[in-house]
Amino acid sequence: MYILNTLINLLCAPGVRHAVECAAPTQTRNNIDCIEDEVADGSNESAMIYAVIRKPNRLDRSLDSIVAFSGSEYMFFAIVTVLLVWAFLGILFGQSTDWQVGISDAQAIINMIFDAFLMRQQFNSHDSFMIVSACLRSRTRSNNRMLRRLVETGRTGQLDRAQHYNSKQHDFASKLPSEDLFGRVCTSVSYWFGHIITLFGYWVGIFLWIGFGHYCHWSSRWQLYINTATSALMVFILAFLANIRERHSNYSEACLKSIYEVDATLELRLRHATDDEIDNEPINIPAPQRTRIQRVIDYYADLVGTLVGIAILFLVIVVWVVIGPAMSFGSNWWLLIGTYAGLVGMNDGFVLRNVYHVLRGYEDTAIDQITHDDMDMLAVVSIPQIEDEYMPDNSLSCRISLTVGNFCSHQLTVVVGGVLIIGLIVGASAMGWSVTGQLLCNVPPSIIESFFMMILITGHNVSDAKRRVDLQNIYVRRLKLLAYVNAVVNFEKSCQVPAC
Repeated sequence: MYILNTLINLLCAPGVRHAVECAAPTQTRNNIDCIEDEVADGSNESAMIYAVIRKPNRLDRSLDSIVAFSGSEYMFFAIVTVLLVWAFLGILFGQSTDWQVGISDAQAIINMIFDAFLMRQQFNSHDSFMIVSACLRSRTRSNNRMLRRLVETGRTGQLDRAQHYNSKQHDFASKLPSEDLFGRVCTSVSYWFGHIITLFGYWVGIFLWIGFGHYCHWSSRWQLYINTATSALMVFILAFLANIRERHSNYSEACLKSIYEVDATLELRLRHATDDEIDNEPINIPAPQRTRIQRVIDYYADLVGTLVGIAILFLVIVVWVVIGPAMSFGSNWWLLIGTYAGLVGMNDGFVLRNVYHVLRGYEDTAIDQITHDDMDMLAVVSIPQIEDEYMPDNSLSCRISLTVGNFCSHQLTVVVGGVLIIGLIVGASAMGWSVTGQLLCNVPPSIIESFFMMILITGHNVSDAKRRVDLQNIYVRRLKLLAYVNAVVNFEKSCQVPAC
């Protein structure tokens, strides 16, 4: 019975969403007098940031390093170079079926690998952010308590008549980190790549291809044309999406580091001013409530992005290579991996968009709670509420893109995608899995998945723009509170008595 229960728990493990519980490291007052120098030279850096929870499994950590490398500049430029070489080879071999099938198979393999990496990248980023949000709220709870104590002592009565929150604050940085030139170029390109005009142009190209179907007698070569084009496009999109996600994630981490420093120093200043030594309390963020359909989707997504999913992926590739001699390495063998990847990839496209939308919803809720707690702190010391610097994009293009993205990310859309896959399998089976039958399972999925990846870029751009503003607002609010506490301390020093 024990073995059976263990096996059942193991099979049910993927897709489980656990509650997040974390406490910010409590800042001690031992080095308060030299904190400015320590922060300036980096000697106290470990005390100024939140501890990063390392995964206990070395294989997991190694895989995370590979995922991070897959989104690096080196990988992006390597894939773009290979695409350019393949394109130039088309001048000589453009009429060869092998040239067209070659990019389709390469895309199939790259697609399966990058889908798994993107899924893992998505979950890693979400888990990290939820831990950060819990830590921020943990420290905010302590800071709120100490601010109330500071106000209750009456030590700020005379200071309130001055513009205390405009006084000179501890100078960590005048602004949050900025992206480098290449990062700004990538962000601009991603904006246009996911623009509604680009999406419209994509479908114009698809319908033009359909219009030439009768002229080309609906032949296999005609199907290969669009399969080749969308395969090349998918390879570029996957590399580009992995790169901008990794780049934006690194940028957010740099911003959070600046927030950590201000947040930790605010706590230190308050502990010095109030003699408070109570540890920061852990904050528990409960697991989200999900429908059964969403639970199934999360199960599949988690399976794809875990070690088990990666192992299944490589097993499929090995099996495909092993059966090559039995199929004489013919056209059917070459198309087989593309057929499998086409069907699985299309489903991954639906799932990726859904999971990204759902996880971002959880993160937005966490940010809303952080904002609520921050506003409560500002109210304690009567600092006027700071107007968030969020300027939403209300353009028609953005509204259409968001509407399409929200529709495509709905859980029922994933179900429709699954039904479509079953229909394609039935159609290919009726054709005896001939070349035309396999192309049926290659072409429509490739077209749909390319579109979904472009939609995913759109969603990422909108969410990233909002996330940057959220981080800016969190940073500014803490600077204002730090200025207030510094003003209290400096005011008391100028009076040469514990309280004026």
